[in-house]
Amino acid sequence: MRKVSFAEFGGPDVLRLIDAEEPHAGPGQVRVAVRAAGVNPVDWRIREGQVLGAHPTELPSGVGLDAAGVVDEVGAGVEGVEIGDHVFGEGVGTYAEFAVLSAWARIPEGLTFEEAAGYPSVTETALRILREAGVRPGQTLLVSGAAGGVGSAVLQIARERGITVIGTAGAANQDYLRGLGALATTYGDGWTERVRALGRVDAALDLAGSGVIRELVELTGDPGKVISIADLDAPRHGVRFSGVAGSVPDALAEAADLIVRGRLHIPVEKVYRLTEAAAAHADSQAGHARGRRVIVP
Repeated sequence: MRKVSFAEFGGPDVLRLIDAEEPHAGPGQVRVAVRAAGVNPVDWRIREGQVLGAHPTELPSGVGLDAAGVVDEVGAGVEGVEIGDHVFGEGVGTYAEFAVLSAWARIPEGLTFEEAAGYPSVTETALRILREAGVRPGQTLLVSGAAGGVGSAVLQIARERGITVIGTAGAANQDYLRGLGALATTYGDGWTERVRALGRVDAALDLAGSGVIRELVELTGDPGKVISIADLDAPRHGVRFSGVAGSVPDALAEAADLIVRGRLHIPVEKVYRLTEAAAAHADSQAGHARGRRVIVP
């Protein structure tokens, strides 16, 4: 089979499309014929060797955590899924023609493989950081870098829970944020004043890693009310860096329920081929996404 791999840590140019042996499902796992794989910032952080504590990586390594596809092997002890089922979930080395998943759920009716591949990590992350931020119905949450995949999920889940959201993004994404129910404003000079004009901030999330931790602490008045998933220096300011996944099966089940009820939709901004994995990573690192990027075999 074909898969994307890297033999050294570095920039997008270390990615290679290689021929490799097919993986097989072990106990508690399923294998899928991959139809689409989600592109996440953690993918290029792993490729650069930034997060070895949370994601130990033995070289050479495959790439990708999220996938949607058709089950073609079922491991020992697995129940409730059959060969031929269409599922989405998390595993390893998902930028490939076949991948093994350790957590999965059936793809909700009406969702394409490309759309489904964009949900696993971002919804788990969104649910986790909302829980860690401790924000409650009736309170206001500030989301810095709100137009990407995680931000799109956070805005919609927060709205479903009765939480007011102020989202920052580029000028081109202001209407997009408003369409997801957020109070929107741009980043750049004077952004903290613009946020204050929109209301009190009870908690804040840093999703972009754009060097705004200090300002988020000032806006909330408490570093304990700020969570970052993108700034590795956040702990220096007393802010929690959230990088360890919680229960992925529970997150997938909740995401599927929200999707079926029409409460969660994350658009696919761009689809790449396996041969374009380096370009997908470069685009992801550049930011400014609206929704998700996915790779198809």
